Amino acid sequence: MQDNYAPGGDSVISSSRNPYAITPHDTDPLPIVPKAIFVGTAGDVTLRGVNGEADVTFRNLVAGYELCVRASHVRATGTTASDLIALA
Repeated sequence: MQDNYAPGGDSVISSSRNPYAITPHDTDPLPIVPKAIFVGTAGDVTLRGVNGEADVTFRNLVAGYELCVRASHVRATGTTASDLIALA
């Protein structure tokens, strides 16, 4: 497989190389810290940032929105959006 972008390396502003589905959970951390979170179905997302000391809720996110936050956790409680994809 040819990857013309591989020599450029990876950074927080480069395209996702390892997207994965997020299952919100109240205690389990995300397996890989994402660069952003894609919201497939509209709603709220409650998360903890990688350096955060408290959870925050992003409200009324529209379907197709890319939430540019490096999160350690996405909580089940308070999250009503679904079809979340981590852009890692």
